Amino acid sequence: MIAIALTVVILVLFNVSIHDKEQTIANGENLFLELAPADPHAFPRADYMQLRYAVENSAPADQLKEHERRGFLVVRGDAGNVARFVRFHRGESLEPHERLVRFHHRNGRIGIAPDDFFFPEGHGELYEDAQYGVFRFDDRGRYLLAGLADGDQMLIEP
Repeated sequence: MIAIALTVVILVLFNVSIHDKEQTIANGENLFLELAPADPHAFPRADYMQLRYAVENSAPADQLKEHERRGFLVVRGDAGNVARFVRFHRGESLEPHERLVRFHHRNGRIGIAPDDFFFPEGHGELYEDAQYGVFRFDDRGRYLLAGLADGDQMLIEP
């Protein structure tokens, strides 16, 4: 009986999480992160693109403390809604229109998560000219990479 109850609780939590993510994708606020050069690779079962973001190059890694390996960047959309680096987050309150994105710091380089994008096998050519990662933020500041966009900020769909 306990096993059944735990299974039901796990399934409910799993479905609530899926619902939250679907709502973020459907109703979230867009912010575009400009892509730095990306390199598509093939996996045995799927295709993916390793992502780098231009904003990573704007964040001065030398301002991080030696022990800081993870944290948040504060970004704000410009007039074209493209994210620009503002500062490293140190726990202060955010100004209107500022957003937090997770970063990791390794080997003197800052990387934003997620740093890869999986697409349907055989559709790599569609994504070769991607210019932006389309991030959608919910009202609690959580975000998802919703897809990749072209130079006109149109979502690329297979």
